[in-house]
Amino acid sequence: MAGTGASPLAQAEQFIWLTARVLEQRRFAHLFLRGSADAVETALAAYRNEDGGYGHALEPDLRGPVSQPLHTAHALSVLDSIDRCGGLRVERICRYLTDVSTKEGALPALHPSQRGYPAAPFIPVVDDPPAELLATGPVAGLLHRNQVWHAWLFRATDFCWAAVEALEQSHPYEIEAAVAFLDGVPDRARAESAAERLGRLVREQRLVVLDPGRRSEYPVSPGYAPGEHHFPYDYARTPGSLARRWFTADELESALDHLAAEQQEDGGWPVDWRQWAPGTALEGRPIVTLRALQTLRAYGRALR
Repeated sequence: MAGTGASPLAQAEQFIWLTARVLEQRRFAHLFLRGSADAVETALAAYRNEDGGYGHALEPDLRGPVSQPLHTAHALSVLDSIDRCGGLRVERICRYLTDVSTKEGALPALHPSQRGYPAAPFIPVVDDPPAELLATGPVAGLLHRNQVWHAWLFRATDFCWAAVEALEQSHPYEIEAAVAFLDGVPDRARAESAAERLGRLVREQRLVVLDPGRRSEYPVSPGYAPGEHHFPYDYARTPGSLARRWFTADELESALDHLAAEQQEDGGWPVDWRQWAPGTALEGRPIVTLRALQTLRAYGRALR
């Protein structure tokens, strides 16, 4: 962490004002400076398309104007963070989700409409993409947590249950998506049982770094960037997550110490996934910084 004498939050604030998009600036102001939720929603609206989805590189690794499931999932998470995940705005989003779903009633990671626009090379464009837990789980979990009821959600939920309960050999981002689904779905007994099994899988397959001091000894999942590891807080973003039960108090505290120490000299946190274009890394770091601050605050770490 930078040793300027300023608090972690003050350092992060300077980084946000210096480098972030308007959306992340307004999100920071809302989350930490009592800024307006209206201002966040106004900034988010710039990414919305007529089809009800979101585009325009809201998720930095997908460029171009077209709506995509990953952009739209990002938009839902922003609306959730300002307690506006309901009403007509979400009805429009659910109509978009219905239109782009696969025959299983779930979401592909990338809709073919991305073809012709720049995208990260690790997210290939195919003509008939399969449904993905990676794309569907976080959306379904968030809608359930906000008590949104829409016809799209029924088949998507069935898909997620089947996908989660079939997981055997997985990778960290897929596990994150599974946790996001399980943390929101109404059937809590079934969710707890599924989460317990996933926790064992994560430890057995070494999909989490439990000793940050020996990080280099942990495997990196195929296709990930060198050093792209996951830590307990990546799965358990808040103490209320089912994934919190996967880790001892000492394991979690060690991981949070590591997260706090990852703050850079400029006040922001680093991007550890594959950086394929200068703009994507620049836009990604403020998003990662907001996530780190929210996680540390959720666990009671001092920021000021």
